[in-house]
Amino acid sequence: MRIAFVVPRYGPEINGGAELVCRLLAERLVRHAEVDVLTTCAQDLMTWRNHYPPGIDIINGVPVRRFPVDYERHPLAFQRFSEMMMAGPRSFFDQVQWMALQGPFSSELLNYLSQARNRYDLFLFMPYLYCTTYLGVQRVPERAVLYPMTHDEPPVYLDLFEALFHLPRGFIYNTIEERDFVHRRFHNAHIPYRVLGVGIDVPRVPDEAIPPGEYIVYAGRVDLSKGCDALIQYFIRYKAEYPGPLRLILIGQVSMEIPDHPDICALGFIPEEENTRRFAWLRGARVFVMPSPYESLSLATLEAWACSVPVLVNGHTAVLRGHCRRSNGGLYYNDYDEFAAALHLLLTNEPLRQALGRNGARYVEQNYSWETVERAYLEWLGELSERGH
Repeated sequence: MRIAFVVPRYGPEINGGAELVCRLLAERLVRHAEVDVLTTCAQDLMTWRNHYPPGIDIINGVPVRRFPVDYERHPLAFQRFSEMMMAGPRSFFDQVQWMALQGPFSSELLNYLSQARNRYDLFLFMPYLYCTTYLGVQRVPERAVLYPMTHDEPPVYLDLFEALFHLPRGFIYNTIEERDFVHRRFHNAHIPYRVLGVGIDVPRVPDEAIPPGEYIVYAGRVDLSKGCDALIQYFIRYKAEYPGPLRLILIGQVSMEIPDHPDICALGFIPEEENTRRFAWLRGARVFVMPSPYESLSLATLEAWACSVPVLVNGHTAVLRGHCRRSNGGLYYNDYDEFAAALHLLLTNEPLRQALGRNGARYVEQNYSWETVERAYLEWLGELSERGH
């Protein structure tokens, strides 16, 4: 079986959910199948500026074919156009223009898909939101598997996505909440699918590597779209009401202004070669906090549970609520008062904190071990491949 992953960006230094899931899966499945990654030369999500040289690279045993982006995205212009688009009804042509501005647009990548359509059994596209998927699936619909990573956000209601979610041979969803949302939104439950997710790896962390002190952790992109502004304001307000040594640790690439506060520490992006340091911070956390309003899986939440750390998550996010209910491994909040009450409970009730952490670890072990996930992917992709012959 020969599989091509198609993703906007790719590389160990890229801090993004879809890109990380793609890389984890590619590096696992290459042990069992012929795998290529088809991507652009971009590294920066905001501009899609060409960064990597075009051509073939080998990353952790996976062949990566990079194609240049035809034009850069201008973040402010795109933001203004997006706000206008989402404010009210717009023509289909306006929506196509939005997708063109969204990017990344690579004519060479799209041409390669057309030329190589018979070279691969399946093309696995992720996520749904970008040109590489929207235009790419149209080139190879009969061999396309869409891994949309969908959540309830304004762009998913654009009419131009109606056809996309009816084109592929099959789907892969991260969670049952994502599956149910897509089926409600696009009425495409007749297209074959599986709910698979991804495996979780946790390196061994020596006790002496765990940072001292009392702190809570967020891991992921530190930006407005992830709810980090609300988290920071909630934390500052909580500290005013409950003075003490508690700190907020932010792990991930920072793309927003962070207030100057003695108990807020932004570590920035921790590269893969320093993964043990990242997990040391997770292991030592009293609580892991995930404020994001948009999640289709939340790898960081699963990683925190794998470290036996309880979580406190945004209750407006169906996927995060679902994880908490199925695992009994954390609490969720809908406003500041609930955030403060839940955080105070977790920080002051040690038996509860430990019990929730153990439940979360059990949930990850039962559902997101690589042995289980690899087997499920190989079975599903093999079944889809056979349907094409």
